[in-house]
Amino acid sequence: MASHNNSSPLGTHSDPRHLSAISTRHDALHSEDPTLIPTPSANTPIPSALHDIEEKSSFSSPNNNMNNNNNNDNVKIDLRDHLTPHNDPSNVFAFTSDQLSALMDPKNLPLLQSYGGLKGVAKGLHANVQSGLVPNTKIQQPVTLNECMALGRNDHYEDNLPRQTRARSMTVLSNATGATRQEPTNAFPQRVNVFGANILPDVKSKSIFQLMWMAFQDKTLILLTVAAVVSLGVGLYEDIAVPEYDAMGNRIPGVKWVEGVAIIVAVLLVVLVGSVNDFQKERQFRKLNAKKEDRVVKATREGVIGMISVRDVQVGDVLHLEPGDIVTTDGIYIEGHNVKCDESAATGESDAVRKLTWEACQRQQQQHNSSGSDSDLKKPAAQEHRSSPDPFILSGAKVLEGVCTYLVTCVGTNSYYGRTMMALRTEPESTPLQEKLNHLAEMIAKLGSAAGLLMLIVLLIRYFVSWKDGVPDQATDIVMDIMKILIVVVTIVVVAVPEGLPLAVTLALAYATQRMLKDNNLVRVLAACETMGNATTVCSDKTGTLTQNKMAVVAGTLGSSFRFLKEAPSDRNDLTDITEVASKAPRQVLNMLNQSIAINSTAFEGKDENGEDVFVGNKTETALLAFSRDIGSDHYDSIRNAYPVQQAYPFSSERKAMASVVRIPHPNDPKRTIYRVHIKGASEILLENCDKIVTLQQGNYKNASHDYDVKTRELTQEDYTRLERIIQSYASRSLRTIAIGYRDFEQWPPASAPGTLPDAESPEGDVPYNDLVHDKGVTLLGIVGIEDPLRPGVKEAVKDCQSAGVLVRMVTGDNLTTAKAIAKQCGIYTTGGVVMEGPTFRNLSTAEMDAILPRLQVLARSSPEDKRILVSRLRDLGDIVAVTGDGTNDGPALKGADVGFSMGIAGTEVAKEASSIILMDDNFSSIVKAISWGRCVNDAVKKFLQFQLTVNITAVFTTFMSAVISEHQKSVLTAVQLLWVNLIMDTFAALALATDPPTQELLERAPEARSAPLITFKMWKMIIGQAIFQIVVTVVLLYSDVLEYEPESPVLQTVVFNTFVFCQIFNEINCRRIDNNLNVFTNIFANKFFLIIFVICVAGQALIVQFGGAAFQVVPLDGIHWAISVLVGLLALPIGVVVRLIPDNVFAFVLFKSTARERYLGHTQKVPSLYMAGNERLSWSNHDNGMQSVKRSISITGEHTQYSSKQGGVAASYTSRSFHSNN
Repeated sequence: MASHNNSSPLGTHSDPRHLSAISTRHDALHSEDPTLIPTPSANTPIPSALHDIEEKSSFSSPNNNMNNNNNNDNVKIDLRDHLTPHNDPSNVFAFTSDQLSALMDPKNLPLLQSYGGLKGVAKGLHANVQSGLVPNTKIQQPVTLNECMALGRNDHYEDNLPRQTRARSMTVLSNATGATRQEPTNAFPQRVNVFGANILPDVKSKSIFQLMWMAFQDKTLILLTVAAVVSLGVGLYEDIAVPEYDAMGNRIPGVKWVEGVAIIVAVLLVVLVGSVNDFQKERQFRKLNAKKEDRVVKATREGVIGMISVRDVQVGDVLHLEPGDIVTTDGIYIEGHNVKCDESAATGESDAVRKLTWEACQRQQQQHNSSGSDSDLKKPAAQEHRSSPDPFILSGAKVLEGVCTYLVTCVGTNSYYGRTMMALRTEPESTPLQEKLNHLAEMIAKLGSAAGLLMLIVLLIRYFVSWKDGVPDQATDIVMDIMKILIVVVTIVVVAVPEGLPLAVTLALAYATQRMLKDNNLVRVLAACETMGNATTVCSDKTGTLTQNKMAVVAGTLGSSFRFLKEAPSDRNDLTDITEVASKAPRQVLNMLNQSIAINSTAFEGKDENGEDVFVGNKTETALLAFSRDIGSDHYDSIRNAYPVQQAYPFSSERKAMASVVRIPHPNDPKRTIYRVHIKGASEILLENCDKIVTLQQGNYKNASHDYDVKTRELTQEDYTRLERIIQSYASRSLRTIAIGYRDFEQWPPASAPGTLPDAESPEGDVPYNDLVHDKGVTLLGIVGIEDPLRPGVKEAVKDCQSAGVLVRMVTGDNLTTAKAIAKQCGIYTTGGVVMEGPTFRNLSTAEMDAILPRLQVLARSSPEDKRILVSRLRDLGDIVAVTGDGTNDGPALKGADVGFSMGIAGTEVAKEASSIILMDDNFSSIVKAISWGRCVNDAVKKFLQFQLTVNITAVFTTFMSAVISEHQKSVLTAVQLLWVNLIMDTFAALALATDPPTQELLERAPEARSAPLITFKMWKMIIGQAIFQIVVTVVLLYSDVLEYEPESPVLQTVVFNTFVFCQIFNEINCRRIDNNLNVFTNIFANKFFLIIFVICVAGQALIVQFGGAAFQVVPLDGIHWAISVLVGLLALPIGVVVRLIPDNVFAFVLFKSTARERYLGHTQKVPSLYMAGNERLSWSNHDNGMQSVKRSISITGEHTQYSSKQGGVAASYTSRSFHSNN
């Protein structure tokens, strides 16, 4: 199965010292073989309870309806559906794929108990949890579900526990020595037939021809194709049957068919450019994921541990997990040690989830049910869920620490990861611009047809009226005359259709996507580019998008007064910048700190997917190791190897601390040994156990006798108060505070031990943890604040989004306090904003939801379903929604949004598959560039429309008027001349106007709503103004005798054609702006395409006029005629200035309906408000009005209204005096 992970960091090059260090440090195992990991005994305490399961639901009866609260949402799970044995004679196993999938989503402990626990599932899968599967073995004897369930009824879970007396556990840390096993593809035919293979079916990528056919479905292209076929047919008829002669009597070459062919070429060009671009992007995306497709995992088969391809993993396999591994398949925990998984990519749960045997989890549940006090019952379920261990290994999760084996239950499309991937395979919807262009195409077709029909009627009337002088003798003459009329009518219809429009859109998108790749945006779906320009809201993930997804030390205090901070302000003399700690703090104190961090830790160094060195393990410990490295510590491994561990105390949630005891030679007497205890833990708890504190006054260290000669003093009440304030200040910034201390003993066990009974966490014979701290004899080294730091540039990017009128919302699985603190740092959470929790949000009525959405800035503790509900509701309200995400859990929301952004580095394949744009650098600030380019594309299309429609209106009117006035129903602009104007110039104009680069100005205006018109009032004003000017020029030149030529004169007709073209050339410059700004030359030299095309158009026109001759029906012009043509054309620029200076409201009378007036004239603000949802806008600056609006929209009654969930989360509170917001 395609997977987004790399092989374990514990690869073949790992230092075996790391491995033994981990196993011995976890709980100081005294084993001859450091790779042996005993199974937790029945005494192993479990950190906390699972959720309430109704006590009346007895696990012994499979027919009971059991309810499980695992999902925070009071989900009622009816087990009866999954406890019915299957009747498939070809299935020799007790389970179907659906029955096994039901264990995982949601996690369902009662169902596992009903299946007979791990033993029952293994029996039902014909699997051996010790020796694994045996390839090429045919299963003869089927097993039934009832046989498995009997194990759950008859056996006590203590009996099911694996015995500790086994010769060798299968859970090992060392790498398998055997080479990768290459199993034949049909080694497990029965398993593959029933449960499928661990491969997702290939996404049926569309061929280039399919993509071309899809591109051809565009309504404008269909309209063009019809026009091309008609034009080609009529042109061929004209050239063959109706030869033409010029004024000199020479036959004009038959080139009427060229226009039809040229339109067909234009259509083909559009189809090819669009489809080839899509094809290349898809191939690029496939290549991006190809390197992660196949890898090897460690498995036990036939009693031997070896590496197998992830594609060969079967249901029933026993797989091994180590720190850094990313789980490939769903399964049930067999045995292991201290396993914690990060399931944030799969479920959105940000805290590490501990994995235990199902018996231990069930025992904890029963203890909770039997001994839960009233206070326990009042605990919010959400808080319980945070620390609830479970036995379910989810595909897509990452192992943070510990080692284990697990039994595979679901592979391929049946796994959690696989089901998510398959759910994302849907066809994309049309974008707002596509919808508007389709509407425009329909409108143009109707108007063009109407103009053609009107002209047909007028010319037919004129023709039949001419019969008063005599009816033609020959019927063929009548047919020929009517055919000529029809030809002119077809010409006018063809002229009315903007041939260059689809090309302009496609070129703008293609150019933008190529340039966006340089800005680290890989656009997978071409249309997403223009959609992003009008995004009104961005729902951003927190972890990995706004933050770096790696914890780091950002603040700290050594002793009581040496305070350091990341990016410390220069005006604070009491704060040292974190980069200067190594140079300003005494070396002896730093040595002791580094020793404490290195020894009292289980994290280690490994490789990431790019082959770079990273720390692997608990995120707090990796942050401390990174901090230690940055302040100049020796390599952690050399420190660990220098000091043997006497005893280790793994972190436990009860004592909220972790300790390691090491033997250190006495600095002054090498024959003696010091037993130094390094402790780290929750700062407020460890502080209470300290009576000394290190001093950092440099004068005390001048006579230091050795590298660890740390000077200490008594911890006073003043110190205690000061440190408590520091802890509170860190907590208010949502930093995770860790205190670090040490204590030296002369002997081990300590002589001062009070002889207390061993605590539950300490094996028999070991010194209990309480003996280390009972007399408060710990020396405090310092307190550090750890957080997941913001990505560089995020604050600025959020500010840019807000100034662009895009509301940034944070949607995260993290708790409310952390989410609010990070959102405040980013600038997302602002005055008047609302913070809400997912369960609360999802339970709101539609009306309440709509009322809260304009001000909802942070959605904390949200599930993937909450994110999806938020996105769909915003879209229903008319918002154009962009969503960012990197995890598997983000897939549905990414797919449901108008534009989905996934992370190219940290993103899972599910997220990438669901997204339309991939952020190659995982940086939120790249989204701002995407907004810029999107607006640039939208503007390019509008600029081209403004240009194209001016050409079309003028050409239609001129053709209509001259054909009606002409005695021979002949248009002043011939078909070939119109071809040059309408197609060649339009294609060049499309390229010129589509390649304007984005400017900062684009981010200083509001996004356009879905309902906003494609052609704005300012554009209509310019189109109509320029068209009137061009029509007046044509009429004056043709019929006013100003040049003293007959209307039918070839010279006059050439002058009219030349002037008409130069009007378009200069109007192209005019169309670089679609607003009322007068400077149309802004940034013109940044667009080299525009300058080159301008020169090509002028040169091309000169060549046509001087040398086009009979083909273009022109004659060479002299200097005066050229000057007239160019100067009249140049007037398009001052005319543009005059049109822009006319206020829009002058023409308001033409908009009869108030809704139309609002659409075209309503949005006049330059800087948009921050708050918006649908078409609602609240002034960002007018705070008081905003508050009143909030109160009105939520319909507050009485003194206080509060949204809260049963799970204990306070969503958002409002009172008549204050808000639950950053006021």
